Amino acid sequence: MIAQLHHSGFANAAMIASIVIAATVGDVMIASAMRQIGDLDDIKAESGLMGAIKTVVTNTRFFCGVTAMAVSFFALLFALSHADLSLVAPASASLTVVTNTLAGKVFLKENVDKRRWLAALCVCVGVALLAR
Repeated sequence: MIAQLHHSGFANAAMIASIVIAATVGDVMIASAMRQIGDLDDIKAESGLMGAIKTVVTNTRFFCGVTAMAVSFFALLFALSHADLSLVAPASASLTVVTNTLAGKVFLKENVDKRRWLAALCVCVGVALLAR
């Protein structure tokens, strides 16, 4: 089974996709949590360092984001045990940039200018060249 996984383009794509999706969900959830929480300096000034830490770690969105990032990390470990580092690491990191750009625009209502979209397109072209 492992030998089949190693040589399957579909399996490599599925492993990379799982890393990218989990990392993007984690990034979006953590960014959303931090926007919901507000300025940590203000919270620290009002409640002290422990109050700021408690505010962050008890936030459900933050917890979900950290969990998704952990899933992404373990998906990366699995992928590295079955596929080439020279494919998995750059493809997952690069595609995460693309999905974060899209997710930032859609879910966080960020202003993504033409330059960022062009950069995301260039990343896609680079990943396509890498996968060949």
